[in-house]
Amino acid sequence: MTTAQESRTTDELKELAEQAGRDLEDASALEILQWAVDTFGARFCVTSSMEDAVVAHLASRVRKGVDVVFLDTGYHFPETIGTRDAVEAVMDVNVITLTPRHSVAEQDARYGPRLHDRDPDLCCKLRKVQPLEEGLKDYQAWATGLRRDESATRANTPVVGWDEKRQKVKISPIARWTQDDVDAYVTEHGVLTNPLLMDGYTSVGCAPCTRRVLEGEDARAGRWAGRAKTECGLH
Repeated sequence: MTTAQESRTTDELKELAEQAGRDLEDASALEILQWAVDTFGARFCVTSSMEDAVVAHLASRVRKGVDVVFLDTGYHFPETIGTRDAVEAVMDVNVITLTPRHSVAEQDARYGPRLHDRDPDLCCKLRKVQPLEEGLKDYQAWATGLRRDESATRANTPVVGWDEKRQKVKISPIARWTQDDVDAYVTEHGVLTNPLLMDGYTSVGCAPCTRRVLEGEDARAGRWAGRAKTECGLH
């Protein structure tokens, strides 16, 4: 039997996303996630960089055992992998780890070492964008932890929108939150966070392309520092 989720066309999904973006603009994060679970069921997942587990924790309150997709690029800090393992161990979620088609050694052999220094866009494409696109193929909707206050490029992030590139519904339940909101939620619920956030990092990505942030800098200034690049291509 074909379910409602399986029978939706791309046009219907896009219309659904755009309408929800308007209707849910002032809704709470839990209300947005409840809509996502009710609308997409098992064809909804959360993606997490394991900077923190806030969105995964929120989603687990709505749907026990919700899929949480993590990209293991092969370049992560040990603390990030440790956070992933801790989330898997203590939270009521189903962590799914995606990996690139090629290991770091295989990529080095094919493109030369330190591709992230010479062509960071290609490195991100190979180690993040392609694995995510393959990993999301069975889902109709995915949730992210994007927030409008993180950077100018994210200032217009809708709480629910249409991911034209992937032809999927993209949900950002904490888009309207501030860092203070995140910190308060973490404290209230004892949510796991990456230890690097206590060591001068305000945004955690791959180790070769992430540094500590200096006082007064944008929260994402430590990502691809010294380059015009501000996003990895996932968003």
